[in-house]
Amino acid sequence: MDKNMLAGLEGLPEEDKARMSSMIDHLQLRDSLRMYNSLVERCFNDCVDNFTRKALQKQEETCVMRCAEKFLKHSMRVGLRFAELNSQAATQD
Repeated sequence: MDKNMLAGLEGLPEEDKARMSSMIDHLQLRDSLRMYNSLVERCFNDCVDNFTRKALQKQEETCVMRCAEKFLKHSMRVGLRFAELNSQAATQD
C-alpha cells in the first residue's frame, strides 16, 4: 500500500492506523479480484461458444488473449487518466 494513503491519518493512534491500513489492503484485494473475475467472465462469454472439446480451440484461445490484452490496456489507460485528473485537482487546491 502507498504510504501517502495514510498521510491524512497522522493524528490517529497506531492501532487505528493499522486497522485502516488493513481495511485498505482488503478493499484493494477485493477490487483486484473483481476486475479479474470481470475479465474472465467477459472474455469467456465473448470468445467461447463451443463445448465439444475439453481444451480451447485455436480461434477461441486467440480471441481470449486479445480480449484480455484489450481489457488490461483499457484498465491501465483509465488508471493513468484518473491519476492525471487527480494530480490536476491536487495542484488546483
